Amino acid sequence: MINVLRQHITNRLGDDIQNLDQVLLAFKPIKAKRNEHLLRQGDTCKYVYFIAKGCLQVYVYDNDFNESTRDIVTEDNWCSDLLSFGSGNPSSENIRAVEPCELFAVDRENFQKMTETIPQFDKVYKQILEASYANSVYRINTLVSLTALERIKWLMEYRPTLMTRLSSKLIASYLGIHKDVYSRLKAKL
Repeated sequence: MINVLRQHITNRLGDDIQNLDQVLLAFKPIKAKRNEHLLRQGDTCKYVYFIAKGCLQVYVYDNDFNESTRDIVTEDNWCSDLLSFGSGNPSSENIRAVEPCELFAVDRENFQKMTETIPQFDKVYKQILEASYANSVYRINTLVSLTALERIKWLMEYRPTLMTRLSSKLIASYLGIHKDVYSRLKAKL
């Protein structure tokens, strides 16, 4: 499975990467079972995860203790609470495996050491930050400006595999609509 991470990095930086083996050694393989929490709100985020296989949910609880999904992260992507990871402060988010997952995790010490000493890894980190920011802004802008039906159509067009991988409840949470509304509107399509 380490070849998945190797390929991910070389796709971003090209084949001639110095210290690639050193970078790969800093990651430890982790398997997460379905519904297993990798991070709970209030704990400090200790890892950045690369998803080789599976799907993670990043969520918070609203005032009524309902889950509000910030993101669904699938294969060939990175997942973490970067604010908690970088600062060492308690996390405001939860990260849970939606499916059985195969992940590669790097801790804060190794991560910082690599960003300081390996220019290529620092470039990958900047790409992770930029992609995360762009995804968050795009998703917020999309959800604010679209009706519930338009959100479902958006998901069907831009992230169609989630429709078959996730429960209706989780999809509704991700789209920011009530699950009953989601079910009713989806039946109209």
